[in-house]
Amino acid sequence: MPRVPPALKLDRVVRRYGEREALAGVSLELAQGQTLGVLGSNGAGKTTLLRLLATLLSPHAGGVEVLGASLPSQAWAVRGRIGLLAHEPLLYRELTARENLTFHARLHGVGPRRVEEVLEAVGMTMRAAEPVRTLSRGMVQRVAVARAVLHDPELLLLDEPRANLDPAAAELVEPLIGAESGRTRVIVSHDPRGGVAEADLVLGLRGGRTALLAPAEQVRQEDVMELYR
Repeated sequence: MPRVPPALKLDRVVRRYGEREALAGVSLELAQGQTLGVLGSNGAGKTTLLRLLATLLSPHAGGVEVLGASLPSQAWAVRGRIGLLAHEPLLYRELTARENLTFHARLHGVGPRRVEEVLEAVGMTMRAAEPVRTLSRGMVQRVAVARAVLHDPELLLLDEPRANLDPAAAELVEPLIGAESGRTRVIVSHDPRGGVAEADLVLGLRGGRTALLAPAEQVRQEDVMELYR
């Protein structure tokens, strides 16, 4: 049988901001349907990695393949297959929740029925006609989750996906962004224990370099805590 290509493949990836290397020679492979947990302290390179995978940045050296597409040359072919939940919600504050999702749906050729489906899934149907600026941070996060999964992406890129969510809201979005969603996921986390527990493969970054790369079941807690010292 032919080998199934990995969902993600990074080969000695370098990304700089001026003279500073935000990523310095990062390499890994992630199988389709698996979850990569990305850990590290502030400034370690986690957000830069997520933005590279989302096609928002290009590497200065090395190779990046996402869902079989080589970046940045084939970014156009893969953008519609990626769902991004960034640190910022990526929503227009003056538009309502429904208007935000409708705008995003049109970009992806998604119909209005799907907009209503995801609003209901995150428990925001009753507040969908209110401007985003009037919503609580938890509600904004729920709308951001809905936006990320609206077009049924194959790959989810999640930066602290449960931030600002109370336990009930976190449980509500779990079928959309959790392991049971069946999607390949990259999760940036500041929670050492939770980040490992949710992952199949763990990448620990320190100063843009790979300080830890191992299957989750082989990762020791002391190795993870070393990333934050």
